[in-house]
Amino acid sequence: MVLFKTSTKIIHQVEDFFGNIEQGALTFKKGVYNYLEGNSSGFQENIESIVVFERKADDIRHSVENNLYQRSLLPQHRGDILKLIDSIDDIVDMSKEILFQFDVEKPNIPVQLHNDYRKITAVTVSAIENLMSVARLFFTEPSKVRDSIHMVYKCEKEADKLALKIKREVFSSELGISLSEKFHLRYFTLHIENLSDLAEDIADLLNIMAIKRIV
Repeated sequence: MVLFKTSTKIIHQVEDFFGNIEQGALTFKKGVYNYLEGNSSGFQENIESIVVFERKADDIRHSVENNLYQRSLLPQHRGDILKLIDSIDDIVDMSKEILFQFDVEKPNIPVQLHNDYRKITAVTVSAIENLMSVARLFFTEPSKVRDSIHMVYKCEKEADKLALKIKREVFSSELGISLSEKFHLRYFTLHIENLSDLAEDIADLLNIMAIKRIV
């Protein structure tokens, strides 16, 4: 990473951090899929795995923060980099919390909605994966961030459309579920939608940071 050319250690730390976020997002997707399929053992393994990824990401984040301050590295970019890393760390935190909520509240998701929940989960994770690619570009080729970031926005818009579709289906009279169950499903749809919104917010931050680096 060109921005960190003075510190090989930080290069490896940031790459490890990004890798943990990506693995956490993939585990989140597997967790939702396993929940929908009724695979309890697989779902529990996903929860255990995402906890590990969250802890590793937190440890790496703290280490990067300490190195930036203790070694007085990149003072002109330090604030932005720390804000970026903190924001990206929220992705795996939120993913873990959503899986925990599935585990504790056990929403009754009608089979008619399973495919839509898979789709919104998949497109949300795609937004995160694209975001991590853009984050890497910020450190290597910031001039390419603006041209690459549109994929994050595209995935987020698709997640919004799917969320609206699910909510309309949930509140239709054809599913035969109670009003409280409808509110419950809207709640879980909103959580997944919020994860894609977080990816969009971080993409906005990256776009601004890239412009500042180029100017």
